Amino acid sequence: MQITLLKSKLHHAHVTHSELEYEGSCAIDSGLLEAAAIREYEQIHIYNLANGERFTTYAIRAEQGSGIISINGAAAHKAEPGDRIIICTYAALSEQEAAGFHPRLVYLDAENRILRQRTSIPVQVA
Repeated sequence: MQITLLKSKLHHAHVTHSELEYEGSCAIDSGLLEAAAIREYEQIHIYNLANGERFTTYAIRAEQGSGIISINGAAAHKAEPGDRIIICTYAALSEQEAAGFHPRLVYLDAENRILRQRTSIPVQVA
C-alpha cells in the first residue's frame, strides 16, 4: 500500500511578486528550493493565509538569495505581494518507506530568509 505524506514545507513565505502575464508557475528562490528539497518543476500546493485560497502549481527557480516567491499566470489571481503563504510538497511512500521518513520543514521570516529548519511538527497541545 502507498500512503501520501508531507515531503517538505516552506512555512510563512511572503509573496514578493504576482505576475499574471508570466508563464504559469511559482518562482522560488533557488536556495529555498534546495533547503526544502523541492525540485524544479515539482508539483507544489500553496495555502494562502491572507485569503484562504488553496491551489496547485509547479515550482521554478528564482535567483538564489533573492528571497523571491512569485505567483505567476492564472494563480496570480489567488495571491498578492505581501500575502503569507505555506508551500508544501507531498510524496507517495510505501509503509516501509514511511516508517523512517521525516519531512523537510523550513520556517521563513518576513524577507523569506530561513529562520530554522525541522523534521517534525511539535505536538499541538490544548
